[in-house]
Amino acid sequence: MAFEQITVPDLGDAGDVEVIELLVAVGDSVEENDSLLVLESDKAAMEIPAPMSGVVKSIDINLGDQVSTGSPIMTLEISGDDSAAQSQDDSDSQQESEQLEEVSSEPVVEATTNIEANSQAATATTEERSVQVDVPDLGTDDEVDVIELHVQAGDSVAVDDPLITLESDKAAMEVPATEAGKVEELLLKVGDKVKTGSAILRLKSAGAPAATAIEESAAATPAAVQTAAAKSETAAAQKTSASTQAVSTAVVSTSGKVYAGPAVRKLARELGIDLVQVPGTGARGRIIKEDLHEFVKAHINSPASSGVAVSAVPDIDFAQFGEIEKVDRSKLHKVTAVNMQRNWSSVPHVAQFNEADVTDLEAFRAELKSEAERRGTKLTFLPFLLKACANTLQKFPQFNVSLHSSGEYLIQKKYVHIGMAVATEAGLVVPVIRDVDKKSIWELAEEVLALSAKARDRKLTMEDMQGACFTISSLGAIGGTGFIPIINAPEVAILGVAKTDIKPVFIDGEFQPRKILPLTLSYDHKAVNGVDGGLFADHLVKVLGDIRHLVL
Repeated sequence: MAFEQITVPDLGDAGDVEVIELLVAVGDSVEENDSLLVLESDKAAMEIPAPMSGVVKSIDINLGDQVSTGSPIMTLEISGDDSAAQSQDDSDSQQESEQLEEVSSEPVVEATTNIEANSQAATATTEERSVQVDVPDLGTDDEVDVIELHVQAGDSVAVDDPLITLESDKAAMEVPATEAGKVEELLLKVGDKVKTGSAILRLKSAGAPAATAIEESAAATPAAVQTAAAKSETAAAQKTSASTQAVSTAVVSTSGKVYAGPAVRKLARELGIDLVQVPGTGARGRIIKEDLHEFVKAHINSPASSGVAVSAVPDIDFAQFGEIEKVDRSKLHKVTAVNMQRNWSSVPHVAQFNEADVTDLEAFRAELKSEAERRGTKLTFLPFLLKACANTLQKFPQFNVSLHSSGEYLIQKKYVHIGMAVATEAGLVVPVIRDVDKKSIWELAEEVLALSAKARDRKLTMEDMQGACFTISSLGAIGGTGFIPIINAPEVAILGVAKTDIKPVFIDGEFQPRKILPLTLSYDHKAVNGVDGGLFADHLVKVLGDIRHLVL
């Protein structure tokens, strides 16, 4: 018996990738090319196969680990025959490689000379050329909207200058120029739907493309050299095929039952959907995003656990009553509607109503107005509210959790990231402020203004809206005496903030006018009990009433 350490094969341009699934356990017997684990990068998922048969003796990685080319995966115990066969294969490959080197040594020199000469000729070429600029890899096959054009025909652009802005369901992104030149023609317009590879514009660029020199040198390479190179590539491919044959950029099987790409798996995790339960309508049974949306809709309209069926609201021909107009909803509005329906249907909401006396806090904020102007910022009430919520989440960590879909355990978070709901013309978005507990009031004030501006300008990225532990939804600028916000699952609580009002409060034997802030804490009763909800809200009110509690 011999032991062989298995490592991550060559991942190409991918850097660190995440281990998202382990397909074997210690003691399992595996055959050559059996899948061992699944890795996922930003753009693709891939199964790593066994390069040989054996028994798993140890596993060197865990779910969620970041690995790269050459990282140890596990150790296999292999038979002596397998080891000898592997050694013989390596020996044969080495002999074949040496023979190839001997046969092609002289022509390679000639080819190298030709390549260098042609490369120099290509470098010297500075004639203008027309190139087509396409939409880069978006990490999804879905179409996205063109919402803004930053250039027009005749404009000169430099490398990394923004060309257009695209908007997906959750974020907007700018597409930069990959080379400098002059815009000849725009091939799209605002409102068009595009995807990876769609044409953006034609650009007149100076200099020959890098591929020109390679193509010319390949044409000048003697036939003997090309033949030897082809044999060498074939030998290399045979040697590494076992470690790369299962890589797929679109469709992968992570359990033998599920076929879905990385973007679909990510959406499924966000929606809390078990992909095994979702029927795929794509090629070869592949699950696509539309399948997830249909799955959610079906569960929303399915009979409740009580046995009472909930039917969809019937459509009515409203034109019979008068003039009407059909108004299309934005993607953001539609996605928000699906998420809110899912959260309201699947999460048992409990609402805790409280009022905080913020008279002293507002007086303190007014004292800091001149300091805020000196710093070039604006100090709103929200930074204080963020800080108070962070303090309360640390005091009651049972609110800083997410419930696993199995219901068997909670995910306790050791960080404090808080989302703030922002209304925009396109719909509701929730940018996230990270590490609120570690930031000063001034730092929070600047970040609130920056993220609010990005939200209004539709410049928020996916990273700006991920990772929240808790959310604040404020209607203070609008009014009202209170409202019940819907929990943004998988978070387990959300705070609704209404408008501050002046109310008489009985203090020291007399009524005094005080500034009162209405608060509503909505929480998931599956994860949090009523006593904890009351204690959380009371502590938050205490901190807002006297911010000196923040230093305790």
